[in-house]
Parts: sequence; C-alpha cells; structure tokens
Amino acid sequence: MSGERPDDDDNTPGVRLQKVLAQAGFASRRASERLIAEGRVEVNGSVVTEQGLRVDPASDVIRVDGARVPPARHHVYLVLNKPRGVVSTMDDPLERRTLDDLLGRRKERLFHVGRLDTDTEGLILLTNDGEFAHRMTHPSWEVPKTYLAEVAGVVDRRTVRRLEKGVTLDDGPVRPDSVRLVSVAADRSMLQITLHQGRNRVVRRMMDTVGHPVNELSRIAIGPVRLGRLPVGELRELTREELGSLLDLVGM
Repeated sequence: MSGERPDDDDNTPGVRLQKVLAQAGFASRRASERLIAEGRVEVNGSVVTEQGLRVDPASDVIRVDGARVPPARHHVYLVLNKPRGVVSTMDDPLERRTLDDLLGRRKERLFHVGRLDTDTEGLILLTNDGEFAHRMTHPSWEVPKTYLAEVAGVVDRRTVRRLEKGVTLDDGPVRPDSVRLVSVAADRSMLQITLHQGRNRVVRRMMDTVGHPVNELSRIAIGPVRLGRLPVGELRELTREELGSLLDLVGM
C-alpha cells in the first residue's frame, strides 16, 4: 500500500493538515503530525492538536511556530537585482534595456511590482499574481522599502534629525520610517533610509532638499525581503518564509 492515508482521496472537502505542511516543506508527514500534537500549529488563529483536520490551503491561514505557511504556489514570485540603466518596464518604445531582457527564457508572462528609477539599482519584485502586485503597491498597505544612498558631502546628525522629522517636497511632506547614518568620508556619506511612501524619485528629492544630492542609490529591501548577496542582474525566487511574511503584510 502506498504512503497515502486511506481517506486522502475520498470526497471529504479539504486536505489533511499534515499533508499541507509536508507539501509546503516544513517537515515530513510524520514530523508534521508531531508538530500538530505539540500544539505548534495554528489554523485561522486557533491552535490545532487534532490529527487529520482537513483545511483549505488556498484560503485558511496556517502557521507553524507563528510563521505563515503560504499556499502551494500557482504563481511566480521573483526577486531581481535591477542594474542601473535598466528601465522598470517589460518593453520600451525607445528600445532601452528592460526588465524583460533580464528574464532569460522564462515562459510566464510576468510584470513588475512597482518601479525603480532607471539610474537606481536594487531589489524589484516580479510576479504573475495580479492581486499580490496590486496590494504590494497600494498605499493603504504601507509596505516599507529600504534604500542605501551614497550622497555628496558630509551628513551630520542635525541633518539626520531633520530627515527623521520629515521634509516638504513639491508634492507634499514626506517622513521616513527610519534614517541611519552608515558611514562618512571626506566628501560623501552613506545613509540607510526606510520609507513606505512610493512617490517618484522620493529619496533623491529628499536628499536634494537637505543639500546632499544622491550619487548612487540602491533599494536593498522590500518589507522582510532583503537583497542580500544576489548579484546585479540576477534573479531568485522568494523563499517560503519571505512569501508568507509578505502575504501577512498585505492581508492575503
């Protein structure tokens, strides 16, 4: 007899919880049963200790030790380290280099989640999940984005405090979530800036306002997803943990 439980293929709605955990890569079927018995699994906010509970992995929110278990992937979720000089579109009438040029021979029809300026490099998400893309870019979800900016001149603590309090741009005020001075040299400084407002060239305009124009800019994180050591121009898939965290962040 195969390893499938006798009623895995019957007409009872849903999928056994331990099977969902095993398919998601958390543990083997037997180890998943131990997780359930130990009270480490939640379904829709309630701890489950019952073996064989059937769930709908597409709609039920399942967690192990508090970490979200994303549903089986029917969509593609990619991280790209966009190089400078690449426009954040999938095609360009001016025949400039685009995101599509970096995708190789992928068969899916993908679109980008938000944009980066042509002269900014770093993390951009690509997907074919329209609802996910919509929520990730909608202002109501306030997804934080973190940038590393090399700017002209020596930035002092007074300037950092001014940025933290917020500055007024031509399209209204902007207040970063956090500003950290990373390093200072004779003629330049490095800042890490996190904000959830996705306005056009907002980091560059903020730094212009305080008299420290940006020399180089890179986005290094979107929410819990970090660029890490992904080489410029390369792709990787979101990890299970990253996708689960983003789904939580945008209420999916």
